[in-house]
This record gives sequence, C-alpha cells and structure tokens, in this order.
Amino acid sequence: MQVFKRHVFVCINRRPARHRRGDCETKGGSDVHRELKNAVARAGLQFEIRINKAGCLDQCSQGPVMVVYPEGVWYVQVGVDDVDEIVNRHLIGGEVVKRLLMTKTDREL
Repeated sequence: MQVFKRHVFVCINRRPARHRRGDCETKGGSDVHRELKNAVARAGLQFEIRINKAGCLDQCSQGPVMVVYPEGVWYVQVGVDDVDEIVNRHLIGGEVVKRLLMTKTDREL
C-alpha cells in the first residue's frame, strides 16, 4: 500500500556555532521546510507528497540540503525562493531542477 507518492526530507540540523562545515538550520533549513509544506498544501498535494524534517544528511557545507524520494534526487543550497520552482517543476511536473542538484558530496569538495 502506497500512502504518499513522494517524500521530501529537508535537513534542519544544527551544529555548534562556528563548526567548519556549518549546518542547514542556520542557513535557512526550517524556513525551506515550512515554505515547502505551505506550497504543497496550496497545490492541494498534502495527501500525495509528504514534507519531512530531517536530521543531518551529512552534506552540511552545501546546506540547506533536501532529498526527494523515491527518485533519490538531492538538492543543495535550497532557499525559500527556490521552493515554488521545485514544487512546480519536480514535485508536480516530474522534471529535476538541475541548477540545484548536488553534483559532489561534502567528501568530494
């Protein structure tokens, strides 16, 4: 039984101040999470797409970070201004937003 078509996990992890990798929360992770929930609800998709808070996704220097399943698409440096594009193009239209794709992991940077 499938409850949701997609799950979106948005990192809201906070690290100690001045951590060398930073964290998603101080870069706006909670704001992105909140706006994604609102945008999905405005589109009437809250029963098809679940927006979840996530702890550390281990890509802190690229935050805020989010991942969309079942596709396994990772987005980095996501801002509130990117939310409508992600919802409309990816979550509704099925098209990946290439400019926000994670191309390297933190270990590769």
